[in-house]
Amino acid sequence: MDAKPTTANAADGALQGLARRIRIHAVRMTSRGGSSHIGSCLSCADILAAVYGAALRIDSKSPQDPARDRFILSKGHAGAAVYATLAERGFFPVERLADHYQDGSLLSGHVSHKGIPGVELSTGSLGHGLGVGTGMAWSLRSMGGGQRVYVLLSDGELDEGSNWEAVLFAAHHRLDNLVAIIDYNRIQSLAPVAETLALEPLADKWRAFGWTVVEADGHDVDGLAAALAGAPGRGHPCVVIAHTTKGKGVSFMENSVLWHYRTARGDELAAALSELES
Repeated sequence: MDAKPTTANAADGALQGLARRIRIHAVRMTSRGGSSHIGSCLSCADILAAVYGAALRIDSKSPQDPARDRFILSKGHAGAAVYATLAERGFFPVERLADHYQDGSLLSGHVSHKGIPGVELSTGSLGHGLGVGTGMAWSLRSMGGGQRVYVLLSDGELDEGSNWEAVLFAAHHRLDNLVAIIDYNRIQSLAPVAETLALEPLADKWRAFGWTVVEADGHDVDGLAAALAGAPGRGHPCVVIAHTTKGKGVSFMENSVLWHYRTARGDELAAALSELES
């Protein structure tokens, strides 16, 4: 498996560089195809860099290796960021990202596993990823494997009751090979999360359901990597609540509900890339 960087690579900013490239790719991809959800892609770029650069035991040359860890993007609307991550990790050529959201392309707006090596599950309708991931974790453990399952959720997605059924099941079965990660950027499709359906006290709720809770700065890539490294194997499922900023990395997109659906083009595209590439 080729997931973990060497200590030297981590020290010289490999994870930060990966996160930066994910953001640049995602801005270009969503602009070229006219798709949306760039704010969501930018908020989770550091999480994806930590997961794929330091946590997942995977091999891009053998994406179906039974011994691999599994990753599910439950917030499927951030698919551009996952495609960019997979390309950067060698699952398919980076040049293929130019086809994103184009007619006939397999790189759909919401992440799809069809013809895309490294994607475990097509997602889009919110509230399903954690349930599937929980089933995977239970099945893998029952077969005696040491594989881990990571599921990245949005905060607004926690409005869906199906998530809490999975949370109960995972705790009951002590699935310590399961790690949920919440991209807690506090903005969902049309309004702040707190105005739509308040989640707080979020950490206390997960603890009450029997999960180990870790809170982290969702833009501190090395801190996230350390949190993920210590997450599995404690006798309980673990949730990492990653405190993030919607649109992180592009000043005029940050903390703005507008960029959940808006597409950057023209001067906005140029300005966004100027900030990310400088």
